[in-house]
Amino acid sequence: RRCSLGLVPDLRSSDTSSLPGFENLTMGYNKYLRPYFGGEPVQIAMSLDIASISSISESDMDYTATIYLRQRWTDPRLVFHGNKSFTLDARLVELLWVPDTYIVESKRSFLHDVTVGNRLIRLFSNGTILYALRITTTVACNMDLSKYPMDTQTCRLQLESWGYDENDVIFTWLRGNNSVHGIEKLRLSQYTVERYYTLVSKSQQETGSYPRLILQFELRRNVLYFILETYVPSTLLVMLSWVSFWITLDSVPARTCIGVTTVLSMTTLMIGSRSSLSKTNCFIKAIDVYLGICFSFIFGALVEYAVAHYSSSQKCAAKGHQEGPANELTKEMEDVNVTNILNSSITRYQHKISFTSIEISRDNVNCNDLTMKTHKKIKRVLRNKLHRIIGYFTIQNPSNVDHYSKLLFPLFFMLVNVFYWAYYLYF
Repeated sequence: RRCSLGLVPDLRSSDTSSLPGFENLTMGYNKYLRPYFGGEPVQIAMSLDIASISSISESDMDYTATIYLRQRWTDPRLVFHGNKSFTLDARLVELLWVPDTYIVESKRSFLHDVTVGNRLIRLFSNGTILYALRITTTVACNMDLSKYPMDTQTCRLQLESWGYDENDVIFTWLRGNNSVHGIEKLRLSQYTVERYYTLVSKSQQETGSYPRLILQFELRRNVLYFILETYVPSTLLVMLSWVSFWITLDSVPARTCIGVTTVLSMTTLMIGSRSSLSKTNCFIKAIDVYLGICFSFIFGALVEYAVAHYSSSQKCAAKGHQEGPANELTKEMEDVNVTNILNSSITRYQHKISFTSIEISRDNVNCNDLTMKTHKKIKRVLRNKLHRIIGYFTIQNPSNVDHYSKLLFPLFFMLVNVFYWAYYLYF
């Protein structure tokens, strides 16, 4: 009996003298058998203190928390006389029966052991045992990042019995939602705890039905950081690309420099926003949608200048072709004198006289030259229709492209922003 709790004789005698009936603690106790073995299940009441949530990882989809887990149950084999409670050495836990509670979906967990193992054993006179542990655990949390960074994540901390089914132990929260403390005082870098609640459930396994306690809490991401770091710079880059609409079409270096610079800056911003979530690229996130919209507007501003400049070049070329023959005709008219007019009139008169003296025979007429082949006619008709279609899309006044772009680009961008923020904030 002395070896069952590892007590030395003189300590045991002193405990016996100070606690009436304390010797009953060693009589017939077996740490391998649960209380009420073979009878009713053991009621285990739990409470939690959340000391900290050190990190929440979107790439690994987990969170790391330090908790104080407290378990209470009654063991009639440890009843002693009196109305006092005693805190025992934590190393005595190896000599007592304790529940086999584990954390569901835990990736890594450890007990703190500085300066000794952070465990507490408190014994009450009615046989109630308080067993407290300080645990740091990394628990998986399935996240939906489709609305990132305007998302709200729901994570769980689940406690379950490993080997004892519901016929042996029953898990309950000590005081319902009030059994959890500290979570409302947490200050996280990117999140705010919206609400939390406790649940009592069962886990149906192949080996039986096991009791489970669930702490569920909702985390809302603070979007202000992302607004300052990503949304505002990307919006300013879009507005910067509109500056080119106020620069004349002839300033090719200035407008090209603005367009290319904004495109490259936007590309760098997109790469930087995805670097922190390198392992979640399969998600199309809200921030990716917004950056894609901004990139499209910036690229559209660059394409707009290309279209306007090309139309202006074509118009100048066409005007040059029309003015060329007119200038030559004017120059010739200036060189014409009276003698040339008389010579040309005499020559024309002689050609008319000689033409009348020519006999027109059937052999001199070539029918192939007077008619066109059918496929040539078809080609000519198709060519005319093609020129007509191209004419519909030909910009008559290239300067109007910039004029309309000054109004349409900001208007469409504001409209897209209204739909974007309304969808991701309220749907």
